[in-house]
Amino acid sequence: MVSLAKAYTVTFYGVLALMVAMGIWDVFFGYEENRCSMSYMFEYPEYQKINLPHKLTKQYPAYELYLYGERSYAQENKHLLLSGIPVLFLPGNAGSYKQVRSLGSIALRKAEDIDFKYHFDFFSINFNEELVALYGGSLKKQTKFVHECIKIILKLYEGQDFAPKSVAIVGHSMGGLVARALLTIKNFKPELVNLLVTQATPHTAPVLSLDSYLNDFYKTVNNYWLLNAQNIQLITLSIAGGFRDYQVRSGLSFLTTLSHQTKTLSVVSTAVPRTWASTDHLSIVWCKQLQLSTIRAFFDLIDDDTKQITMKPKKKMSVLNHHFVKNPAKLFEETPNIVADLTGTSKWVPVKVTKWTFMAFNESYAMYFAFPLSNHRKTYSHVFCQNSMLDRHSWIYGCINSVSMCTQGVDLSWKTELLPTMKTFMLKLQDFPKLSHVVVYVPSTNGNEFVVDCEFFQLELRTVHLPVTHLFSFGLTSRQIKLNSNGLFYTVPLLNFGQIYQAFKIDIKSKCASTKVEKNNVFRLHIPWAHEDLMITSKAPTSTEVSLKLHVAQPENDSHAAVFHMFTSSECRYEITIRTSFLQILGQVIRFHGGALPAYILSSILLTYGGQLQSLTSVGHCLDYTIMLDKEAKPYKVDPFVIIMKFMLGYNWFKQIWDSFFLPELDAIFLNTQSMCFPLVSLVLFLFGTSIAYWGGILSSLSVRLLSSLWLTLKRPSEIPNDPRLITTRLSFLIMLLLIIGWTTCGALAILLIYLYYVFKIIKLYSNITTLKNNSDVIPNVSERNENNTNSSVGKKENNRSQKRLPPKPEILPLSLAIDNAEDNFKMHITIINLVIWVVLLSIPSLIYWLKNLR
Repeated sequence: MVSLAKAYTVTFYGVLALMVAMGIWDVFFGYEENRCSMSYMFEYPEYQKINLPHKLTKQYPAYELYLYGERSYAQENKHLLLSGIPVLFLPGNAGSYKQVRSLGSIALRKAEDIDFKYHFDFFSINFNEELVALYGGSLKKQTKFVHECIKIILKLYEGQDFAPKSVAIVGHSMGGLVARALLTIKNFKPELVNLLVTQATPHTAPVLSLDSYLNDFYKTVNNYWLLNAQNIQLITLSIAGGFRDYQVRSGLSFLTTLSHQTKTLSVVSTAVPRTWASTDHLSIVWCKQLQLSTIRAFFDLIDDDTKQITMKPKKKMSVLNHHFVKNPAKLFEETPNIVADLTGTSKWVPVKVTKWTFMAFNESYAMYFAFPLSNHRKTYSHVFCQNSMLDRHSWIYGCINSVSMCTQGVDLSWKTELLPTMKTFMLKLQDFPKLSHVVVYVPSTNGNEFVVDCEFFQLELRTVHLPVTHLFSFGLTSRQIKLNSNGLFYTVPLLNFGQIYQAFKIDIKSKCASTKVEKNNVFRLHIPWAHEDLMITSKAPTSTEVSLKLHVAQPENDSHAAVFHMFTSSECRYEITIRTSFLQILGQVIRFHGGALPAYILSSILLTYGGQLQSLTSVGHCLDYTIMLDKEAKPYKVDPFVIIMKFMLGYNWFKQIWDSFFLPELDAIFLNTQSMCFPLVSLVLFLFGTSIAYWGGILSSLSVRLLSSLWLTLKRPSEIPNDPRLITTRLSFLIMLLLIIGWTTCGALAILLIYLYYVFKIIKLYSNITTLKNNSDVIPNVSERNENNTNSSVGKKENNRSQKRLPPKPEILPLSLAIDNAEDNFKMHITIINLVIWVVLLSIPSLIYWLKNLR
């Protein structure tokens, strides 16, 4: 019966550990392949060091400022006679100042294309590759140095025509947070920064709260931005990397809750037009598609009058939306001319059918295809067109009160949306009652081949609602819909899909009338409350699998549903199957809550230690670590306390008492503010934490036993340590030495040395126990004296006063009792080792930072 219970316990914690491992695998390996192209330099990159004032160099000896250049451009700027637009790049955690080369090189090529009518000067700061994500003590210093660098950069342009009065900043990772922190500096002039672009920056909270310096820095920056949201005029673009970036999850990069929505834009790289790819934490600085979009935006932001980045907030947001949210496949125009001339020798062709396809190949002359709307308004609600030619010219127009053709039309191309393999246009007929025709322009192809499709349809008939499967269906059940009509566009609202702990797999099967030619399909997951759309391209007929999960949960006041858009072929039929992905749900739990696991692990170990102490005082001996953990580590001993504390912290008087003891913010409160707290999350995390503590205990116990065996081969101890004193001279000296080490070097180093010394003592203890078990004799218990033996020997001692006093004969105890006492001691120490190792692990980042900056 006992063995059966033990087998059940091992199986239970084994299953939990497997679930944790599956979640970790999904986070670190369960993402799409890298679809970013590498950006290359056309000439050898050069980094010219800017000489800083002696006072600044003395104050910040490890930091430097560089100007990026390539060959001839670098030679021209050797004397720093600059005339361009300054952009400052800030590297992030362990980042290099050389990461500016992708942006700098692409911007240089773009300037060459326009004969240097405008050009950018890219500066970069060397932060000595400091690990500021592990230790926040340098963040304030970095911020102050950036402030000084901005003033030095602007001084380089004094006396030049169109001298800049501000700089644009591109910050990668923690560099973006440092840029936002500039506004918190006393006497900082906000007009010194005209634009901020951040790449994979954790804005809302640190990835891991490892020290008070980091937490205080975040609190200072975010509180300032929250309190001054209406006054901050800095236009900020935050780009997240998507699920490939497992270092900084994309939800941390959204500035929606920290600033005014008209001044900030937060997007995921998968939703950026012409990029449509997830980037990891490093590739986001060299992803060619993304850097091209950034540089295009920079050039479109230039004011023709000042030759610098525009100071108009409205234009800045228009440019950023054009390049990072919805691109109409046209060059940006601040005030686009919506009236277009349709004159010329082009041929006009009337089209009266509701579904039309034109395949252009070697067309020698341009044509206008006119679709009259009067006959379709009563029957259909929308007109949809798609064009496989991805040029940037206007291609669709509207005629007003025309019979068959018009000389002037409304340029509807600005309503086009660029997709990976096509550009699409959809018009709601009711919104344009004055339009008489929609006109599609097909230019002369000159050998180019492309296809244009148009159709009229009723949106209600193309909308198919798909309720998602239940969270606890574990992928065993599914829901299915079939699209039997031969349309070009479908919209599938995903009902009840809005939480970060939900994850699904969608399987799309297509069957086509003709299998000779593959048809291009584009599928898009559109999230209305966040710019985190996902684009998938495929060929029909085929089967395509799509993963659905969120970076940002649906806000409580938002009623929009996530929508799956399908841009399809009219010759194919589609079947959609959705099922819950249990593996990705585990991945979402680890991705969003993995940072809270150490707290649950430590709580389980502390409950185990408390149970051992209680057992030792009540029955005289304690159980093994794993047995006691299974017995004592119960969620009902932790969750009620968390719920009570969460409730009490809602009162200001209790919050003040809490803060007066310098206690950290409760994790549950932060999860609520980020819409990350879901039912049973605490129970799941407790079970995961307990399983990690369980197997960690087994691993540490096996390690100690193995090392003790090695120690026995080197030195065989004679007996169990029997000094009854708690503090010995040797221990006092060791404590003083470690205090000195911690004070003069790094506290984490002292903690690590304490742990290693403690492990060594436990190894020696178990070695003694092993020796004792192998010994068939009895041992003297020197910790206790037998008073009877002492009293009976009084006579002898009186007769031999002149002789040397002999020690009394110790009491002889059974060997089994001595072994039991020693094993109880060892079991307690194993629990403490498991506790201390997590303290060491949490302090290791500070030690790494200290070792890296030792010189």
